[in-house]
Amino acid sequence: MPLSAAAPSDSALSTAKATARAVDLGPLPEWDLSDLYAGLDDPAFAADLARAEAECRGFAESYRGRIAELAAGTDAPDRLGTAVAAYEVIEDRLGRLMSYAGLVYSGDTTDPVRAKFYGDTQERLTAAASDLLFFTLELNRVDDAAVDAAAAHPPLARFRPWLEDIRREKPHQLSDEAEKLFLEKSVTGRAAWNRLFDETIASLRFPLRGEELTLEPTLNKLQDADEAVRRDAAGALSSVFRANLRVFTLITNTLAKDKEISDRWRGFTDVSDARHLANRVERDTVEALVAAVQAAYPRLSHRYYKLKARWFGRDSLAYWDRNAPLPKVEQRTIPWAEARETVLSAYGAFSPKMAEIARRFFDGSWIDAPVRPGKAPGAFAHPTVPSAHPFVLVNYQGKPRDVMTLAHELGHGVHQVLAGPNGALMAPTPLTLAETASVFGEMLTFRRVLEATTDPVQRRAMLAAKVEDMINTVVRQIAFYAFERKIHLARREGELTAERICELWMSVQAESLGPAIRLDDGYEPYWAYIPHFIHSPFYVYAYAFGDCLVNSLYGVYQRASGDPAAEAAFVERYFALLSAGGSRPYGELLAPFGLDARDPAFWQIGLSMIEGMIAELEAMEA
Repeated sequence: MPLSAAAPSDSALSTAKATARAVDLGPLPEWDLSDLYAGLDDPAFAADLARAEAECRGFAESYRGRIAELAAGTDAPDRLGTAVAAYEVIEDRLGRLMSYAGLVYSGDTTDPVRAKFYGDTQERLTAAASDLLFFTLELNRVDDAAVDAAAAHPPLARFRPWLEDIRREKPHQLSDEAEKLFLEKSVTGRAAWNRLFDETIASLRFPLRGEELTLEPTLNKLQDADEAVRRDAAGALSSVFRANLRVFTLITNTLAKDKEISDRWRGFTDVSDARHLANRVERDTVEALVAAVQAAYPRLSHRYYKLKARWFGRDSLAYWDRNAPLPKVEQRTIPWAEARETVLSAYGAFSPKMAEIARRFFDGSWIDAPVRPGKAPGAFAHPTVPSAHPFVLVNYQGKPRDVMTLAHELGHGVHQVLAGPNGALMAPTPLTLAETASVFGEMLTFRRVLEATTDPVQRRAMLAAKVEDMINTVVRQIAFYAFERKIHLARREGELTAERICELWMSVQAESLGPAIRLDDGYEPYWAYIPHFIHSPFYVYAYAFGDCLVNSLYGVYQRASGDPAAEAAFVERYFALLSAGGSRPYGELLAPFGLDARDPAFWQIGLSMIEGMIAELEAMEA
């Protein structure tokens, strides 16, 4: 595969320059993973891995083939409750081990030692987990009435939401042998292709003005104040992506076919149905969201980019200018300490409790912020397991968007901390609500900074940046979802060429961005670097779901502002929503706010907030 790899001297030069830039940002934190394990050679890791394998075997020996028997009789709540509690303990240990291996690997996916550690851990844990597969399968074969009767009493009653959750998978589960084969083959199947994608992306080097940059700093150049720098960065991205299209096309084709095989065996009729089930959301709810956003393209992205082009004195903008800073607006680098204070003060103004939880991420070394060669691009908050705590990864470069990214990921982190007490089985939140706290945290931070900004030029720039972020979160992610649907549907008819994938990409991009953004030659292969397509098919609509939901939620909060009792009641309901984790369905959690995402009109509430911001920007121009 053709990779644009930097020579050692160039890599050292890039690292030195990155270090020099980091000085301007102040000290950037790196996470301390010792709360999980002290290092790759930590005896505690080896001991826990061996213990987990033994516990999985022991659990199978104790319970395999006996679940129907345990569910019968008056002592069923005790016997099943004991079994589920033991299963949860094992799941927590497996999660701790895999979380550590994954976090270490994300710190430098090009390091062969870390890659081997990650791969070996994944193989052993997958083999161990195969001994647990029978449990949920056998539970789902027990008569629903018997399970409901047992779950009405403690200690099993605590796990009732989890039992109801796994029962949704019942129509799509296979035999024990088939499920075990699917799991064990995943190491050499989907997981292996995911890893190839990650290591390929991390290995790419983009030649730009005498430097060999990794992906994240190159993407960052698309926000440079100098148009020539943006153009050159776009060209570097395009040429390197195109040089590697063979491998990205193979990965995409293989994973799409892998998913089609899985969907066919499990009886999913639509390419997105497995994701909807995992998200615990109805297909028609997602279709209503998609239709609402697509219908709003002219009122949102088309309208905004036409306005932005006028600010640049043009009829249209090249694609590399889409996220460009506004002309004649001072661009400054935001030190890490200022970003920290900005987010914490915004969180604190909403709730001291929220700020206190977020502060723990800074004080406890739970954040990894510097850009490093080989480090995973983008940003994420990893919940790890309830017996530990989350960790946040960002690639902080001092841009205003980086501050919002920090606010976003800390929102996830706060959510994960609050949901932790639900335990390993019920702490994970379906994607329908997983983006709520992150987008809400962004909105709190944005509003806090905007209120403190009096200069009209800076205020317009901030408002424009927020509109762009919301367009990226709503319009762009729905376009991504449409692209994925086209890919997976077309793949059912046969393998796709790189040219065909590029054509499908350009079709959804042109439709969503509108005529004011010129998709010049070079933009065709930009689909190749987006990790969600690889790691989590159809994940992307969750961002639009979360953004529109939060816009509605924030509207409820604004209506409560100025009334201390109403504000306190909102904060209490908000924390109840986050603390529920995956223990309650999203509709039930939104009901106290008077919101119903199943109502097609619901999505217009969120979209109208974006539209209102664009109108405010147009009024500033008048």
